[in-house]
Amino acid sequence: MPLTTEPMPASLARRVGAIIYDALAVTAIVMVVGLLCQLATGGHVTDGTQIAWWYQPLQGLVVAAYFLVSWTRGGQTLGMRPWRIRACTDQGAPLPVGRALVRLTVGALPLLGLGIFMLGTMRWALWAPVVGWALWLLPALVDPRRRALHDIASGSMLARLA
Repeated sequence: MPLTTEPMPASLARRVGAIIYDALAVTAIVMVVGLLCQLATGGHVTDGTQIAWWYQPLQGLVVAAYFLVSWTRGGQTLGMRPWRIRACTDQGAPLPVGRALVRLTVGALPLLGLGIFMLGTMRWALWAPVVGWALWLLPALVDPRRRALHDIASGSMLARLA
């Protein structure tokens, strides 16, 4: 029987486990950036009612950098390491920056659901990205390589490590 060089796809359970771990890592990153911003501004990130215009984009850029650097340098975020999975091309090669950027952009689209709070309640707004990400993961149930929507769009996959 010939040996295959194609990477073994990671299961949906491993992917969800890594998502949960990464949610904790992202929470810690956001908290550290928030602390540094508070220290740098002397506690004046808000004027009492408004958050400074630069604060949320800065948080987004730092979180985006976490994912991009993790995927392009080693293929693993902190959440992917204990689950022994890595992001790679469909052929198993490391993700180039362009593909990682597409993966990040498509994967972050459900965050636009947060804008629902203008039309409804904050509860709806907080559930919208969760529902969006669940929809993004649905293709992984039927795709032979268990790719989610952002994997398909970027030509990437999550491979299981030996």
